[in-house]
Amino acid sequence: MLSLEVSGDYACFTRPEMKVERVSYDVITPSAARAIFEAILWKPGLQWQIRRIEVLEPLHWCTVRRNEVNSRISVRNVQAAMKTNTGNLAQYTEEDRAQRAALLLRDVRYRLHAEPTLTKKAAKGDSLAKFVAMFQRRAKRGQCFHQPYLGCREFDCRFELVDDNTAGESKLPAQERNRDLGWMLYDMDFTKTDDPSPLFFKAQLDDGVVHVPDAKSEQVRG
Repeated sequence: MLSLEVSGDYACFTRPEMKVERVSYDVITPSAARAIFEAILWKPGLQWQIRRIEVLEPLHWCTVRRNEVNSRISVRNVQAAMKTNTGNLAQYTEEDRAQRAALLLRDVRYRLHAEPTLTKKAAKGDSLAKFVAMFQRRAKRGQCFHQPYLGCREFDCRFELVDDNTAGESKLPAQERNRDLGWMLYDMDFTKTDDPSPLFFKAQLDDGVVHVPDAKSEQVRG
């Protein structure tokens, strides 16, 4: 089991049922936590399974109004332009802009525990010991393939490799340590690569910890 302590000034783990304006879950989702581990070390033969999420700071909320665009450039148009060297890929934000409010978390800090496993794509020379050593080395140096983020790319994430001796104390108040968080996004099921579907689980904050079930558990539902 490998552990990271992550923190950031702002975070938004968007609830999928909110279609227009973003509203964050109360706690980081397993898929967002997995993405942080993958930002530090991703290999075709390596898979991260989040096991526990510890909430280390009280929940603070804030509302931010941002300028966004209503549409995005079509991937098909980009592919056509690459093949023919012609096409208009410009996007005029003044004509397509919309103001939307977002309910965000601020001053967040979590301790994430993940278990690495090998996938069917692992090469002959791959081993868990090799990947664990590689991850520890990169995390200690602050190295990553891309900057980890907390739900949205504009909310960058600070990370630190921790163990039982270096782990920080939780500041979560007693009245917030045990809560029913409701149905939370677990991850996306890419069994059908052309039509991925969301998976959910019933999240519970138990003494400040969310215990994440295994992906094949009956607790995870599509």
